[in-house]
Amino acid sequence: MGKSKAAKKSKRPKILNAVYEAELFRLQTEFVKLQEWTRHTGARVAVVFEGRDAAGKGGTIKRITEYLSPRVARIAALPAPNDTERGQWYYQRYVAELPAKGEIVLFDRSWYNRAGVEKVMGFCTPEQHSLFLRQTPVFEQMLLEDGIILRKYWFSVSDDEQLRRFKSRMDDPLRQWKLSPMDLESVYRWEDYSRAKDEMMAHTDIPASPWFVVESDVKKHARLNMMSHLLSTIDYHEVDLPRVTLPERPVVSRTYERPPRSSSTYVPDHVATLIGDME
Repeated sequence: MGKSKAAKKSKRPKILNAVYEAELFRLQTEFVKLQEWTRHTGARVAVVFEGRDAAGKGGTIKRITEYLSPRVARIAALPAPNDTERGQWYYQRYVAELPAKGEIVLFDRSWYNRAGVEKVMGFCTPEQHSLFLRQTPVFEQMLLEDGIILRKYWFSVSDDEQLRRFKSRMDDPLRQWKLSPMDLESVYRWEDYSRAKDEMMAHTDIPASPWFVVESDVKKHARLNMMSHLLSTIDYHEVDLPRVTLPERPVVSRTYERPPRSSSTYVPDHVATLIGDME
């Protein structure tokens, strides 16, 4: 994406915070319905999040999972492979993360590492990269034929916006951990990553398993757009849940005596200290 196009996109009106929060909550409510449908029907849902560093993948995943059960919806964010994993079939460690019956798995980066960082940084051989481009459509077709619902999203961010986000991370003690030397390399290798992405798309953006591109220069827009789209692609419905009623409170036994507070170790009252400092 050229800078002129990025500049035009940045001038688009941004959603009001109140509207964003209301729509985000509505979509999160729908994701709870999707979760219960998945659990009820035994569906298997796998969602791949890919894109450049600082494109907003992680923030979107957090919003999706905020109200979901970790027993149903889990995040797969694998570290770099160890020596044993490098000697395995390339897809093997990702297969272990695929959803079981009644599960949703969100891949915060996936097997497509080989098409991106491994290709650009020379972590795989040209032969391994070529084999990946040939095998991946077949691999994904196998997942689809076995009944897995697979969705792939590419988060697209401009070079100017990526650099701005990197700079903001450098000054933020809560997000400095997100910035690594590998991330900074992506600034200097912008065109290399672009070529690798284009080649990846040419081989793996197929009708059975297409890529959906999310424009993510504005994070809030990207989150709502991606979440809304994912929900629209799955034919889920609200399921009847068991009705839960609270029982009547039992009569308190007069024979029970609670142990004295001195017999337990309580967490210090940090809040009381804060309140005292304010007075």
